[in-house]
Amino acid sequence: METGAEPQQRLDRLVSMVASTMVADVCSIYLTRGGLHELFATQGLSPSAVHNTRLKLGEGLVGLVAEAAQPLNLADAQHHERFAFKPETGEEPFNSFLGVPIVRSERTFGVLVVQNQVSRLYGEDEVEALQTIAMVLAEMVASGAFGDLTGLAEVEAVPSRPELLSGRSFSDGICIGTAVLHEPHAPLGRVIADDPVKEEERLNTALSHVRRALEEMLEGDPGRISGVSREVLETFLMLANDPSWEAKLRQGVRAGLSADAAVERVRGEHRAKFNATRDQYLKERLHDLEDLDNRLLRALAGVEAGAAQALPDDAILIARELGPAELLDYGARLKGVALEEGANTAHAAIVARALAIPMVGSLHGLLSRVEAGDRIVIDGEHGEARLRPEAAVVHSYKQRIDLRSARVEEFARLRNIPPVTQDGERVTLLLNAGLALDVHHLDEAGAEGIGLFRTEFQFMVSETLPRLESQTMLYRDVLDAAGLRPVTFRTLDLGGDKVLPYVAAEREENPALGWRAVRIGLDRPALLRYQLRALISAAASRRLRIMFPLVTTVSEFDAARALVDRELEWCRKNGRTQPSLVEVGVMVEAPALAFSIPDLKGRADFISIGTNDLMQYFFAADRGNARVSERYDILSAPALRLLKRIRDDADVAGLQVSICGEAAGRPLEAMAFIALGFRRLSMPASGIGPVKRLILSMEVHAVERALSRLMSRNRPSIRDELREFAVAEGYAL
Repeated sequence: METGAEPQQRLDRLVSMVASTMVADVCSIYLTRGGLHELFATQGLSPSAVHNTRLKLGEGLVGLVAEAAQPLNLADAQHHERFAFKPETGEEPFNSFLGVPIVRSERTFGVLVVQNQVSRLYGEDEVEALQTIAMVLAEMVASGAFGDLTGLAEVEAVPSRPELLSGRSFSDGICIGTAVLHEPHAPLGRVIADDPVKEEERLNTALSHVRRALEEMLEGDPGRISGVSREVLETFLMLANDPSWEAKLRQGVRAGLSADAAVERVRGEHRAKFNATRDQYLKERLHDLEDLDNRLLRALAGVEAGAAQALPDDAILIARELGPAELLDYGARLKGVALEEGANTAHAAIVARALAIPMVGSLHGLLSRVEAGDRIVIDGEHGEARLRPEAAVVHSYKQRIDLRSARVEEFARLRNIPPVTQDGERVTLLLNAGLALDVHHLDEAGAEGIGLFRTEFQFMVSETLPRLESQTMLYRDVLDAAGLRPVTFRTLDLGGDKVLPYVAAEREENPALGWRAVRIGLDRPALLRYQLRALISAAASRRLRIMFPLVTTVSEFDAARALVDRELEWCRKNGRTQPSLVEVGVMVEAPALAFSIPDLKGRADFISIGTNDLMQYFFAADRGNARVSERYDILSAPALRLLKRIRDDADVAGLQVSICGEAAGRPLEAMAFIALGFRRLSMPASGIGPVKRLILSMEVHAVERALSRLMSRNRPSIRDELREFAVAEGYAL
């Protein structure tokens, strides 16, 4: 590479050396250019075929290697069903075929091939050698080592072109910023080892470091578990001791790669296979292996896992998936979030909405198309991400951001106007909150109180169990900020994807239906009583509203309420100032409780319908699984009939009832809920302005008639028809 020859001559010399070293009759390099696999260099095929032989994506054996992102070793290539004959190459005599993908990060952008006339399968050492060469070749192409080689500028080893990825909106908003990888790995640095023996020693030291760190986590250092269950840690440790993984790493080092490059090559294989497979189990295992690759790269670079990143002012986080605690760790430092997977009802999305951070998810291929430092636009209105956008596109988005600011000003003007419909129906709009800073949105949004304060977030961001004083202080600050406006505190709703870093989680086949929420509180009453004592202490001489999550039976509610009475008695006996009024309610999230509302009469003071969980259980569709979470629609006849039944039963039982969920903050859904008879809606701060604007423009009785007519048709969704009605009536959606 350091010779003064022309770029094509250097590439030709490379294939000649590979053919000679591997005793191959043919060595060829195909690079992906303009949607085709183009022959860029060859030793053994017709020289005139270079830059003239092209295969469509997926065509031929070369296309198969690129598509599968793994080696293909054949003794009789010409009789393979995918063999594509190109007469200009003159490859008729060659029977043996070995092709390996040229991969960098998750991008397969070429194929390196050797062929022989003799029919034989290449040995494992030969396959390993060719993979090593392909990895070095990938780095050389990406680094520009071949200069102005004909057509190389159009080979995208590193993504550089503007791209549009379409996914789903998880949190509204538009932002423009700089891509930051959630799981960055250390820079590759050297590719070729100066001293293979020392490189293997470096690899051994790093492997020992990673394994020791995992063992220490399992041995009981709870502060380092960071929300990962014991089973996952055990799986990581098992994979970290996997002989085949270690053997691949050692083969790379012994072939002359640096330890870092050997790990990067294996990591690239894992990522490419991840993209190629559709099997969910295999995807999870490959994701675990990639996590280990990242840990090992950090160990080689001397970077501690979990070390805080220095973020740019306009940081947009890029991740495959994200938990709520991980997002809270970043907090307000982020301008936006883009996820390759995820679901808009997952708790990370709820946190993003609470923090007013635009989030887009289900962006297929995101991690393979974005590099750290890339310019990126997150469009939370349309569920899109634009990578490396042109100046004109950025200008257009800046105009949209200005228009959104104008809408915010419009909503601000409505802040002090009561939400009353055209025919005089008054609706109470409340705020969903989970962080102390959320409470300050009350005045900004014009909310009349907090219909749901999620208390678990304080526990999730702490490295240890929050002390009584810490809990009391938070609840008191929330009540102080709310003033005379009501605040409904939901007790700890843990489990599922909300795991405490200092509590070892038990493996469950279906955690959403497992040991979570009030079930934990009733089985571990000391934890629940501890929180109730903090709430009662914080509400001294003030009104206190407590709500229990995921109650499935009336007896569960009775047991939970008994703990409240017990703590109130403790408060009285110890001469503490009691709340002026205590109201105890329940979230209706389980269908079993939805059909038990009449039995709550005289027991509960209020109920609140948690639409997110109620709908996932009602439709048997995991809200965190993107493949099924979008299969149901709350604006369908069965779902709306269930909500109406709850509403009617609550009226008969004399219970105050509210809708509390993400759906309440969307104008179309809010219009349907109001038509069903609901007059209390609790939602994210961003939803209050749009919903209030809708309320001021709508006429309840007209919507009631339209909704009744549409529900009688029993369709999977009446969303489109309902929207058409609202638009025709001139309602402000």
